[in-house]
Amino acid sequence: MPVAPTTILETDVLIAGGGPFGLMLAIELGRRGIRSLLVDPKPGTAFNPQANATQARTMEHFRRLGFAAEVRAQGLPPDHPTDIAYFTRYAGHELARLRLPTAAQAVSQVRSLTGSWSAAELPHRVSQKFVEAILLRHGRSFDSNDIRYGWRLVDCSEQGDGVDASVQPEGGGPPVAVRAQYLVGADGARSTVRNRLGIAWAGATGVRRDFMGGQMFAVYLRAPSFHDVMPHDRAWMYVSVNPQRRAFMASVDGRAEFAFHASLHPHEDGEAWTESDARRVFAQALGRAIPLEVISFGTWTAGHSLVAQSFQRGRVFIGGDAAHLFTPTGGLGYNTAVEDAVNLGWKLASVVRGTAPAKLLDSYQAERQPLAWRNTAYARQFADSVGLFPATALLEDDSGAGEAERGRASEYLNAHARLEFNIPGVTFGGRYDDSPVIVRDGTRPPPDHPNVYLPTASPGGRPPHAWLEDGRSLFDAFGRDWTLLALGPDAPEVDPFIRSARALGLDLAIVRLPASALRELYSAPLALIRPDQIVAWRGDRADVAQQVLAQATGR
Repeated sequence: MPVAPTTILETDVLIAGGGPFGLMLAIELGRRGIRSLLVDPKPGTAFNPQANATQARTMEHFRRLGFAAEVRAQGLPPDHPTDIAYFTRYAGHELARLRLPTAAQAVSQVRSLTGSWSAAELPHRVSQKFVEAILLRHGRSFDSNDIRYGWRLVDCSEQGDGVDASVQPEGGGPPVAVRAQYLVGADGARSTVRNRLGIAWAGATGVRRDFMGGQMFAVYLRAPSFHDVMPHDRAWMYVSVNPQRRAFMASVDGRAEFAFHASLHPHEDGEAWTESDARRVFAQALGRAIPLEVISFGTWTAGHSLVAQSFQRGRVFIGGDAAHLFTPTGGLGYNTAVEDAVNLGWKLASVVRGTAPAKLLDSYQAERQPLAWRNTAYARQFADSVGLFPATALLEDDSGAGEAERGRASEYLNAHARLEFNIPGVTFGGRYDDSPVIVRDGTRPPPDHPNVYLPTASPGGRPPHAWLEDGRSLFDAFGRDWTLLALGPDAPEVDPFIRSARALGLDLAIVRLPASALRELYSAPLALIRPDQIVAWRGDRADVAQQVLAQATGR
């Protein structure tokens, strides 16, 4: 019989789960002074490498929050290549390679890039375990945040004007009753919150492919001699393509630690495998046995493209893996989770502070669920592209026929690498065109293409980026919450926006930039940027300020 809670803790937002979504949400709330209690049954942040790619849009959000440089300093050494390379076996024939900038080059080159890659930040190859540690440190820097690992959500129910819940230490001890205005399920694929709400998955699962579809065997390992036996240039991602063992491996520290993932054949049972099996399958992908330390191992399933049928029930929300499950091709799951938190965070804060009605929160599902469908579809497209490619025995044949087969594979895999890993369209092109809090202007946004991003200030998408004359990123000039850009030498007066924002209690920064090029980039002299750096409205008249701000805040 459960023990009745003996104390009551009051908070604004209860967050169940301390992965990237939960931690990022705590940061977004904490920086706005909103009280949050985060609980997670794990003893701490991630130990295993998990996700290994932080996309450029996520890095822009980390920059907005002030710790992009901290993240970029983690993971690979600054001069380590971030290439994606394909081999018959790691010590065998190289088949394809996409060369990408090192962390140091990303910082120096970003200022010279235009078009699809005009951005404040470029992607960074870093294990999620390092990112989570940074997120935790920043989450705990806010006095309004109470972050408790080793605690779990036991029960929850909505009660009219709030949520009643109980949490309890994993190691035993009395439960604590929690009274919160809102509850957010950030508790992963087997989400207690989603299941308690009875929200079902929609989409595809159980997809079988030779690679990235079915059971996978994951090994976190240390192999100091790996680079000594590799006859090829270093990379960040190493992919083996042969009929015996398809696998991919990400370098964790650029020296000796790797996150290795091997596809299992239908007759193999990875659940029963041991450390000796981990060594065996790694040797199959490498092409020889070398000394290695197995730090951890286990199984997971590729082939998911699932989205929750609802992201909200009343005062309860879900996000991250609780709301969408990806096959990790393209590295989209963790990055989508971060943007879930960015989207929900400012909206919850606005409602709790009384600067927006509760109706604003309905736009969370309206905006993020379509993006989850979009991004899971892209991940599935990438998985089909690489996973359905047939790896024949001829690839390893030292003959003219073998050389021809490797040439065919090289052509295909080089094209695939560009499809999956050069994805500015996926990264920057997500849009909220059908959102009730976006003020449309009748323009049609450009086509959604994974490998092409056309900057546009059409409301509902990421603001076009530019570097300012003083060396700053345009995004660095944005305010803490709302921003009104007044662009060009003849920008209209903005007093109506100032008065309307003051009346609504909004923190609105006015950023005047007289450069004609910025006016042309935005195709309007005025643009309203939301707290999550999304264009909410653009136009050439300020006398519509009251209506624009009312719609953008859910009134």
